[in-house]
Amino acid sequence: MLRSTLGLTGARIRLAFLGISVVLATAACGSGALQPSPTVPPSSVPPSPTAPAAPKSPTVTAPQGSSAQQLSGKVSDARALKHLRALQKIADEHGGNRAAGTPGYDASVDYVVDVLRNAGFKVSTPTYDASGGRRRRASQPQRNVIVQTRTGDPNQVVMVGAHLDSVEDGPGIVDNGSGVATLLEIATQLGDDPSVQNAVRFAFFGGEENGAEGSSGYVDSLSSDNRKKIKLYLNVDMVASSNGGYFAQGGRGRDEETAGPPGSATIGRVLADQLTKTGVKGPELIEFVGDDESAFIEAGIPVGGAENGDAEEKTSRQARAWGGEAGEVYDRCYHDACDRIDNVNREVLDHYLRAIAGTVAHFALSTDELR
Repeated sequence: MLRSTLGLTGARIRLAFLGISVVLATAACGSGALQPSPTVPPSSVPPSPTAPAAPKSPTVTAPQGSSAQQLSGKVSDARALKHLRALQKIADEHGGNRAAGTPGYDASVDYVVDVLRNAGFKVSTPTYDASGGRRRRASQPQRNVIVQTRTGDPNQVVMVGAHLDSVEDGPGIVDNGSGVATLLEIATQLGDDPSVQNAVRFAFFGGEENGAEGSSGYVDSLSSDNRKKIKLYLNVDMVASSNGGYFAQGGRGRDEETAGPPGSATIGRVLADQLTKTGVKGPELIEFVGDDESAFIEAGIPVGGAENGDAEEKTSRQARAWGGEAGEVYDRCYHDACDRIDNVNREVLDHYLRAIAGTVAHFALSTDELR
């Protein structure tokens, strides 16, 4: 997760201080506050092998012609965790990180490509220009990963994305392996030819931690006509933090930079509603602060965002509603070497996985215009 590029300082979410959050007036499924499940124990991390070989991608047989209507109930956090363990293994074998421009990032790209190809998708890896930097191969083009369903209207594309790179100081399993694993699980369960109204496109961007280079390069490469074909973009960045909250972005703020273009409020509301359907009490709507969604905002594309918070503290009210520790940061390992598999909160991951799957399905089947 990139820190703000829109003039905000400090950590990414200023929930307690900016007063930009609102609690949705929705009734949660079930009763009482959610209690966070234990994070994945360190013993679940496979030991680093001596040979620096990338982990073998699982073979996935996606149901052909499957309906998106049951997508939220088909996805599994257990399968998502397998992808997170694979990304952890890649980082362990490549100097402890998966930063853009490093061998760890290249291995992460190869892993994602293999998973999607095994699921039947035709995969493209368009390049973008990278600025280079410490440990990076300066000025050498880097790869994004893009796939799209063969079914659905290709002139009405529902696009969902996550950044594939980590910071240089750690493996980035929550930030943003959790987003990557979420998209991989949704894509493989949806399959490449589902019964949908609109085409669904999945994007895995590089260079987010270095100024959102991959997403910016991707949007810049699109013609005006191809930008207009994107019905919406949903960004997924950090959805499994150990003390995570439940936030949706879209339609909150005083201008397009923070609220998104017209139609963004609808995306935020649908995501928040889907979180509520999974049992989350009172998910909050917050502003955009400048991550991979920024290039889409500049292009006038309606955007939404899913994230659980980073270096700000969870409030007492949030802890009562969602569980977790009040007065503690949402993610103690944000941009740190300890952002490993044992930093993952499986309950937070499960809620977001099902909510994002439900949001993708909602818009994949929708004939409503957003702009």
